[in-house]
Amino acid sequence: MTMRRAASLFLTLLFLATTLPVFAQESDSPGSDDDSGPLESDWSVVQTPMYNRGDQIFGISLGIILPLFFVGDSGTLDNNVSLGGTGTLSYDYFFSSRFAVGGEISGMFSSTLGENMLYIVPIGIRATYQFTLYSFEFPLTLAAGVAPQKYLDRGYFGMYIKPSAGVFWRFNSDWSFGLNTTWWYVPQWTSNKEENVHGNFLTITVGARYHF
Repeated sequence: MTMRRAASLFLTLLFLATTLPVFAQESDSPGSDDDSGPLESDWSVVQTPMYNRGDQIFGISLGIILPLFFVGDSGTLDNNVSLGGTGTLSYDYFFSSRFAVGGEISGMFSSTLGENMLYIVPIGIRATYQFTLYSFEFPLTLAAGVAPQKYLDRGYFGMYIKPSAGVFWRFNSDWSFGLNTTWWYVPQWTSNKEENVHGNFLTITVGARYHF
């Protein structure tokens, strides 16, 4: 009986010695609940802003300008201005990922019913708030400044205000292309209030922007 007990004890110890390391390895496997396992970083959820402070844009746009209506002190005036053409050169400097300030110079020409030409050259400053979605950019801009005007032998030096909205597709790191719509408010104030005119135009343009 002594030899049997000794043999049984020996086999039991041998079994424990061979099985305990296996359980120890399973408890240390990466799939266990032990917090000491390797950490996984998920950088895919981190998005880098498309714009940063100091980024700049040079833009050019060309399109058409439609005279909407003209208002005087007595009410809406007859519209004798036809469809014309317009273009703009602009510059923007970003102070944050969404806000930029810059300047612009525009030009327009349009003929009248009498086949005479009206010219307006707005020059001013602009502020832009822009948000992005994937490769698309949506700038909202408000510009204001001076607007020299010429019609026949008469000239006028006034002001203008231009709110605009656009959508651009970022082609690569340097260029984006898109469309822009702008409301031109161009008043003419004179010493005779009865001759004051508030001109309202709408432009639709295609544009390219160079980013640097």
